[in-house]
Amino acid sequence: MAEAARPFAGLSEVSIPDDTPVEGEMSTPVGTSGRDDELSTLDEPVKDTVLRDLRAVGNKFVHVLYPKKSSSLLRDWDLWGPLLLCVTLGLLLHGGSSDQGQGGPQFTEVFVLIWFGSVVITLNSKLLGGTLSFFQSLCVLGYCVLPLTVALAVCRLVLLGGSGKVSFAIRLAVVTASFGWSTFASTAFLTDSQPPNRKALVVYPIFLFYFVIGWVVLTFSP
Repeated sequence: MAEAARPFAGLSEVSIPDDTPVEGEMSTPVGTSGRDDELSTLDEPVKDTVLRDLRAVGNKFVHVLYPKKSSSLLRDWDLWGPLLLCVTLGLLLHGGSSDQGQGGPQFTEVFVLIWFGSVVITLNSKLLGGTLSFFQSLCVLGYCVLPLTVALAVCRLVLLGGSGKVSFAIRLAVVTASFGWSTFASTAFLTDSQPPNRKALVVYPIFLFYFVIGWVVLTFSP
């Protein structure tokens, strides 16, 4: 019973000669360190980090101006571009006045309108079975405000020459084209992630969201 209780007792008496070579191989996975170095930005200069982020934001702006299917736009999502557009739109609209003499939209109102509308559309998309993540959808909706932001800048330049019928016709054409472009660009990225029988339920809130922003831009007067 004692020997059964000590099954490895005899191993202590085994001796290994000193001249017996120890053979074996130690290896590490190939390519792991290179990828870790590529992804790590701890030792990267701040200038390089800022420039890389700016290039990424500019690349997404190009995707909005020339909508096409791209996995990189959705995979490398960020909210810097939408934040920049929201701030720019709010500053351009701030301090305006409507035709009725009432104060124009304040910066906070524009900020809340854009972000609250984006969140509602994103939640609607997720509830309808969308495959995009919450922040990917916010990224797309925010970046697609770019055409309307450009339209507001053009409208302000047009208003410098007066606010007559010709001015209104030009602003209406610019805002209508920008509204259509924003809607087209956003749906080009979002509808493919939805079930085929529910795409209309996703497009309608997007249409309404950009229509409201376009209406605010059109009715603005400094």
